[in-house]
Amino acid sequence: MAYTVAHQTLNEWVQEVVDLCQPDAVHWCDGTVKEYDRLMAKMVAAGKATPLAKRPNSFLFRSSLSDVARVEEHTYISYPDQEQAGPTNNWIEPKRLKKTMLDLYQGCMRGRTMYVIPFSMGAVGSPMAKIGVEITDSAYVVCNMHIMTRVGTPVIKALGTEGEFIRCLHSVGAPLQPGEKDAIWPCATMENKYISHFPDENLVWSYGSGYGGNALLGKKCLALRIASVMARREGWMAEHMLILRLINPQGERYHICGAFPSACGKTNLSMLLPTIPGWRAECIGDDIAWLRIGPDGRLYAINPEAGFFGVAPGTSNESNPAAMGTLKENCIFTNCALTDNGDVWWEKHDNPAPAHAIDWRGQDWTPDSRQPAAHPNARFTAPAAQCPVISPDWEDPEGVPIDILIFGGRRTCVQPLIVEALDWDHGVFLGATAASETTAANIGHVGNLRRDPFAMKPFCGYNMADYFAHWFTMGDRLGDKRPHVFYVNWFQKNADGKWLWPGFGDNSRVLKWMCERVDGNADAQETPIGYMPSIDDLDLTGLDWPMDRIVESLAIDVKAFRAEIADIEQHLAQFGDRLPGRMIKQLQAYKRRLDGQPAQTAASKSLHTAR
Repeated sequence: MAYTVAHQTLNEWVQEVVDLCQPDAVHWCDGTVKEYDRLMAKMVAAGKATPLAKRPNSFLFRSSLSDVARVEEHTYISYPDQEQAGPTNNWIEPKRLKKTMLDLYQGCMRGRTMYVIPFSMGAVGSPMAKIGVEITDSAYVVCNMHIMTRVGTPVIKALGTEGEFIRCLHSVGAPLQPGEKDAIWPCATMENKYISHFPDENLVWSYGSGYGGNALLGKKCLALRIASVMARREGWMAEHMLILRLINPQGERYHICGAFPSACGKTNLSMLLPTIPGWRAECIGDDIAWLRIGPDGRLYAINPEAGFFGVAPGTSNESNPAAMGTLKENCIFTNCALTDNGDVWWEKHDNPAPAHAIDWRGQDWTPDSRQPAAHPNARFTAPAAQCPVISPDWEDPEGVPIDILIFGGRRTCVQPLIVEALDWDHGVFLGATAASETTAANIGHVGNLRRDPFAMKPFCGYNMADYFAHWFTMGDRLGDKRPHVFYVNWFQKNADGKWLWPGFGDNSRVLKWMCERVDGNADAQETPIGYMPSIDDLDLTGLDWPMDRIVESLAIDVKAFRAEIADIEQHLAQFGDRLPGRMIKQLQAYKRRLDGQPAQTAASKSLHTAR
């Protein structure tokens, strides 16, 4: 192949991959609209993509039945020493893993074009940005990376002749013989899927899957698993967090980062439309935040992505009108249903179920069908810039100052609506012991309780005990400029299966209390699990919702919390001697607080003012 860029190391690596994977052709991506349109037209002509008549420049893809989500059991963090990966990661020794994958990569791109995608996580030129280069044999990946990252010539210029970049190699693992017709969704068998990370080398190798974060290597692979390791080395943080700006009627701005497991309301919260008169919200990011301490000592965050890769089922004008506004054009949909009038549909959509559609499996579907029309993990890929509530500062290269950190998950019981951490170390304990009921977006039977520390269990690129220690260290460095830390649960139900809290835009009422706590203008009571508001501390103006349910959402069943102590102890015990002593102290203090309380209490009185 001919070298086409001035960066010699990049050219040499690309040539190594050509020699290994043996593609029929090589294409260096320039990131232009013309390139995107050409590749999409090629996939339409091959029957891989379906244009959507109802949505300009939007397309529907259907994946293989075996390639519908992250494959955590085939995702590896590879260090020479297993202890560095820790108990929450799958580990294979680097030499052995590389040998296995090199055998798979040998000739894996025969019959295909190899695409070289220079991309920037973060606005090109931002001091917080990182550059990666993904090599792939999937045009679907190229088009998604166009939306999710900044791609092409501007990145090559920023890289210069000697700039550092993260190497990301991907193949669908389906070489073609001469004359062989390609599959609609090429991928390897499940046993030959590997999503491998080599953090010591800032290297990602992915093989066999064409889906989502398994293939769009700028997303979870680089922006979290590799970046989390880089962040620890360099003194910053890479987190599975949304970034939201909340603005009160006086124009005061509050910046919030929130960590939630996938499919637990993170995208909805990031595009919040407040129901409190005079309050506004702007979206800065819906999934990943990179945070650094700024010159003023405060914590600043950027969204390293350029698009949204969200779960479609459940997204509606009721749950997220801003997302629905974002999806009107220029989008890629995967594993949604196709209606007869050329649109997409999914369960819990605003539109009623169509009388007939083609489901995500490519089969006829009617409301009487036993299978869902869309896969529960069906996705949309949409440009962030066209979100109706995107912040004008969403690409600020310096980031925005963070006032509030939120952890949360999907719990139908036990965890109350809102808790504020007693201090930073308690906040780290809350994040480290966070739990959620599993959904279709992650591994495990739906509804099982899963400890997901900081919503990072699938994404932390090193031993999570060391990750906890890094959080403690960052708090020490921030000192009195640490953000306030909260824990929320929008998903409680009563004994009759009814929601205790209305959620969606009304979540702004809880966020308002958080902002008032930051300003020192809101009361709270101290409970065994943290500071909590009474029902009188929440702004419920105009809310049409049963008050008894809100009262119940703020109740604390101490007995239920005590019953979970053994699970928390088992969760933390897996880290052995590597677990920070400060975490052990937090667990001991938590147990003492619970032991000193009656079995049932409620946040009914305002006993303590904000600190």
